[in-house]
Amino acid sequence: MAIPDFQSTMLPLLHYLSDGKEHSNQEIYEALENQFGMTEEEKKELLPSGKQRIFVNRVAWAKSYLKQAGLVVLIKRGYYKITDEGSKVAFNLNLSKIDVHYLMKYPSFVAFRNGNKSGSDEHIAMHNSCASEKTPEEYIDFWVNVTTQKLKNELISNTKGCSFYFFEHLVIELLLAMGYGGSRKEAGILTNKGSDEGIDGIINEDKLGLDVIYVQAKRWDGSVGRPEIQKFAGALQGKRAKKGIYITTSFFTNEAIEYARSIESKIILIDGDRLASLMIEYDVGVTVLRPFQLKKIDLDYFVED
Repeated sequence: MAIPDFQSTMLPLLHYLSDGKEHSNQEIYEALENQFGMTEEEKKELLPSGKQRIFVNRVAWAKSYLKQAGLVVLIKRGYYKITDEGSKVAFNLNLSKIDVHYLMKYPSFVAFRNGNKSGSDEHIAMHNSCASEKTPEEYIDFWVNVTTQKLKNELISNTKGCSFYFFEHLVIELLLAMGYGGSRKEAGILTNKGSDEGIDGIINEDKLGLDVIYVQAKRWDGSVGRPEIQKFAGALQGKRAKKGIYITTSFFTNEAIEYARSIESKIILIDGDRLASLMIEYDVGVTVLRPFQLKKIDLDYFVED
């Protein structure tokens, strides 16, 4: 089964806490994982940020919403207990699900949703209509991914519109930004057109120049097949080199990928999507529009000695 959304975990969470005892976060997670019959893969699946498990994130928001509605209470750090009102809800046999719409019956939750303001009915209705399966972090990750994909498409489109010479310089600039070599003068060298023998650039693997990496840069629209990778591998052998990077604005065929994996020389293939991702990560061809930090409370700060 799919990982349950955060609203689907609310009522099972109340049922688990209905024994009136204090339960730790770990106990809650394990109990709900077992109840939903989650696989090991589903338990371990992470948010796109890679910093938290999806299920843990969803249960955390379920706990937060139930707490704002007065149905559960945080006893101490990481330990929750059901309230009297929560017990009434948990033992309501006519209730099959708790969601954001249901929690809007509690004034404390309405105040929480409206930013502690006495919002209008229209404002409350808007919040109800916005209730969905995603947690706030998942919404943030979703829109970050959408914005990033749009930026990646723009980067590749603009790169394809530039000259081959510009693209080769872009590639060397990116590798330098990634930490290869030291400076452009010392680390990145573009070979002369017409005499590259299948190699477009040379860059030091480290700042001391202990080893070099040969670079092939192809600003293409079509796929890059096995013959092209074979040609590059042959060029590496001619230089007695064992390391190379093949970068393209398009994509590699499966045959090309398998060939690169099977040969002795280490050839890293970077397609257009990964190229754009690296340009974003290392600030090549992009500028920061607005920095953004997602913060959470530091509970250790509030522990008195």
